[in-house]
Amino acid sequence: MPDPPSHNWIVVASADHVRKGGAGGFMQAGHGKLAPLRRVRSGDRIACYSPATAFGGKDRLQAFTAFGTVRDGEPYRVDMGDGFQPFRRDVDWLAVREVPIQPLLERLEFTSGQRNWGYKFRLGLFAISDHDMDIIAAAMTGSAATRQAM
Repeated sequence: MPDPPSHNWIVVASADHVRKGGAGGFMQAGHGKLAPLRRVRSGDRIACYSPATAFGGKDRLQAFTAFGTVRDGEPYRVDMGDGFQPFRRDVDWLAVREVPIQPLLERLEFTSGQRNWGYKFRLGLFAISDHDMDIIAAAMTGSAATRQAM
């Protein structure tokens, strides 16, 4: 049976949490919930969107802060102490630059023409088209980083 097609995902997390995941080669979604990570598959592309710099922060960073590809393997649980045991997926993160979303809003299918474009980010993890992921990847890498080039 052939592998299911790869997908593209936006995961929403503060920039400080994204940096921890980048340094450790993993991602979490929905504050460590398992269900969102079960939707993500090996080979899927991930772009992290950070509404703020720090968890619970009031600044408006509103930027894509990381980009990578999900590694083989299943979600796994880690013990971070004090009873917090989030689930993670391993990710190969690329060296990218942070990119503000504002200049991309009209070019992205999931935000174009949307007055309340930020509402979708409340989901924490959601799928986007190849078209949109290619735009985000190109902005973050400075090149036309399409699925074929990755």
